[in-house]
Amino acid sequence: MSSRVLLDNLVMLEGGTPVPCQLLVADGRVEAVSRHRRSALDGVEATRIDLGGALLTPGLVDLHDHLREPGQEDKETIASGTAAAARGGWTTVCAMPNTSPDPYSPGLMDELMQRIARSAEVKVLPYAPITVGLTSEELVDADALIAAGAVAFSNDGKGVQSAAVMYDAMRSAARHGRPVVAHAEDNSLVRGGVINDGAKARELHLPGTTGLAETVQVVRDLAIAEVTGAHYHLCHASTEQSIRALRRAQRDGVNASGEAAPHHLLLADADIPDDDGFYKMNPPLRTRQDIDAMIEGLCDGTLCAIATDNAPHTAQEKDCSFRDAAFGVITNEHTFALLYSALVLAGRFRLDQLVHWLTAGPAEAYQLGDAGHIRVGGPADLAAFDLDREVTIDPEHFAGKGRNTPFAGRRVLGDCVLTMVDGRIVHRADHIISHPDTTVRKDQA
Repeated sequence: MSSRVLLDNLVMLEGGTPVPCQLLVADGRVEAVSRHRRSALDGVEATRIDLGGALLTPGLVDLHDHLREPGQEDKETIASGTAAAARGGWTTVCAMPNTSPDPYSPGLMDELMQRIARSAEVKVLPYAPITVGLTSEELVDADALIAAGAVAFSNDGKGVQSAAVMYDAMRSAARHGRPVVAHAEDNSLVRGGVINDGAKARELHLPGTTGLAETVQVVRDLAIAEVTGAHYHLCHASTEQSIRALRRAQRDGVNASGEAAPHHLLLADADIPDDDGFYKMNPPLRTRQDIDAMIEGLCDGTLCAIATDNAPHTAQEKDCSFRDAAFGVITNEHTFALLYSALVLAGRFRLDQLVHWLTAGPAEAYQLGDAGHIRVGGPADLAAFDLDREVTIDPEHFAGKGRNTPFAGRRVLGDCVLTMVDGRIVHRADHIISHPDTTVRKDQA
């Protein structure tokens, strides 16, 4: 069988326009791209994969994923979690450190890197915690953890309650040029809330949490970032006020960025049908006005990325009331399709914008080199999406362990049909067929 692979019968975006293309992969890298249906690649000896007119993009880059290993393998493992990522077109994922234990020492980070090397289907860049145990107390050794492989620092799942600790963390991170990635949440304003404070909370008789719990920490952290010069990145922005604060800080020259999560773009608290733990997430679903602010924030560059915050849990942890359920939702196997179907086709933003926020936007924010781009000579980290084929989201067919999605049963266009990492196929839909050792002639193109 030829060592080359020709991806044929596809389209790629030129600006905002899909154009017919072919792409040749050899030795894990992009050898050539032709922007025409009939091209110089016709006649090359290669294994041919007919993508049936699908959209080819750079492999997606997820700045926010929960792989759960070590310590929570009943929820997810590195193997199952990265298989789920591959199913959705993600080729690079940044793994949050809220594991058991968290990788707070070089030894634990080294052990995690070994697990990743053994089991991961896609490229995994692990976070180190900001503080040992994700508390607001003892800072980690940033120098040692960066040397051991940490991509950035985050206590995701918990807000850093001490301004002094956050100040010291940003001073340390600024020396290394690595982001401090914040789950912004002031515990003094949470007050036992499990849902956004509003009409739906009152209707369901559930304790609500004000959006100020997020925003007051965002404002504090941006002030610290301005003084320290650190790169501050806001996880899962969810309130209009937070986005306004981020925008103002950026205009003042603060090195700050932020991400939106798919569920916060697709659902408001008003969409919660009843007291169903599958809709419980942190931050909670906000208002339609907040959704509009997030979309505006993406479109004007205040937010640089859409990141999944993919958080698998066991059925026992989610199939219950808001009061008892764990926080978290799964979207990563169908993120592109959900957003394409609900927001691109509805005209809320363009296809090229969506692709950017899932690829180059996050990669450039974290300075991840070739990730998020297709370049001749660069790694063949690629994804293909069928914009015309409708599928139904069925958790029983998920590649990951979790089933906790509020989008079960939703019909979507734009399903991922092929994912390649360094030229290796890590996901392929059943109808995408390889034709080994074929020479593509001009009359076949």
